Amino acid sequence: MNSGHTQLTALFADDSRAAKAILTLRDTGWSVADVRGPIPSEAISKALGVKKSMVGWFTLLGGFIGFFLGYFLAVFTATRWDLMVSGKPVLSYVPFFIVGFEFTILFAVFGNVLGLILLARLPAYQDLPHRVTRCSSDRFGVVVDCDLDKENELRAILTQLGAEVPEQSATGGES
Repeated sequence: MNSGHTQLTALFADDSRAAKAILTLRDTGWSVADVRGPIPSEAISKALGVKKSMVGWFTLLGGFIGFFLGYFLAVFTATRWDLMVSGKPVLSYVPFFIVGFEFTILFAVFGNVLGLILLARLPAYQDLPHRVTRCSSDRFGVVVDCDLDKENELRAILTQLGAEVPEQSATGGES
């Protein structure tokens, strides 16, 4: 027997079936290599055990930095210039909160964008040998690793779970 290695892509009509298939495949010892779909799915993320993104922490940190930077910029500019204030305090702290608030929003956005850029794993389509175009329109695709001698067994399991398994070459793609 040929004991090579391949990947099968199973197509599911909805995300709940794909999530159920992921859980079933993991319980039976098959290795799920990748999952693709037209929209993000909470059910699939839970089935894969995907952790929450750290982008929110970048946003929070950017907001903190922005607030203090804006507040201290207002304090600095008030003390830097000789202003005629007619007996009023030069450092009027309450209005400085407005500048701090505006900088909070600005730097929170900067932090969010920075977090997205640093943490995003943007797809490199040339590295996706099993890219199935239907996974970007109306199907959820679950890519499963298997040995060539167990391919028929895996096809039967996937079909039993409600998937369509298109014929594909060892180099990938739909046929």
